[in-house]
Amino acid sequence: MSQDTTSKDYFFAQLATLSDAMIAAHGKDFAMGAMVLAARFIAEGEARELAAAEAAKTPEPSRIIL
Repeated sequence: MSQDTTSKDYFFAQLATLSDAMIAAHGKDFAMGAMVLAARFIAEGEARELAAAEAAKTPEPSRIIL
């Protein structure tokens, strides 16, 4: 087995353990929803990083004190 395959197997085992814990604590719907949100977070990561970089370039609006 290659080092790459061993590493992937390790992470799949961690995901299985985490999934089992989430199901036990909050049910299957929560666990699936959390995993979908995690996948979305990963998929949108680059877009989010670009948006954050653009936001950092924009000066923060001055605060109005009443």
